[in-house]
Amino acid sequence: MRFSLLSIAAAAMLLTGVTQVQAANYAIDPNHTFVTFEIGHFGTSTNRGRFDKKEGKVEFDRAGTNGKVEIVIDTTSINTGTAAFDKHLQSADLFDSVKHPTAKFVADKLSFSGDKVADVTGTLTLLGKTQPVTLKATSFNCYNSPMLKREVCGGDFETTIDRTQFGMNYGIDWGFPKNVRLLVQVEAVKQ
Repeated sequence: MRFSLLSIAAAAMLLTGVTQVQAANYAIDPNHTFVTFEIGHFGTSTNRGRFDKKEGKVEFDRAGTNGKVEIVIDTTSINTGTAAFDKHLQSADLFDSVKHPTAKFVADKLSFSGDKVADVTGTLTLLGKTQPVTLKATSFNCYNSPMLKREVCGGDFETTIDRTQFGMNYGIDWGFPKNVRLLVQVEAVKQ
């Protein structure tokens, strides 16, 4: 009986070691990663902007169909193409970039469809408040980069958030929508 318990323990350690070997770490490629937002403007057009500075990491286990994601967004790097609008977005009315220079998405649940990531579930921290968020994949792929000579994984993800859940209420009384569409284009390089 003692031999059997030792065999089971050894097998469990071996399986645990195999799982750990299959998980890989990836670093977000800032040149191929963008977080963009869209919000309606008086029901007439759509205001768009993106954050130019972001960093993050991904732990990805394709065989085990799980992983973790962390993306930190520099709210001072907001870019709409209009300097005055950028300044207003960074003000205390909206992103309050002086008090909250970063926003953060952290996820510990990846759902798969076959061998492709279908969605990523976690939390978004914005203006010091944290709310659950699920990013749905509209595309996902891994490839061997001919330039980097390493594997790169990524895709296009999207979600819609209620900005008032984070305390961002500016313009609600005037008819600005509370829902904001987030589009996340991400590529991460295997380390």
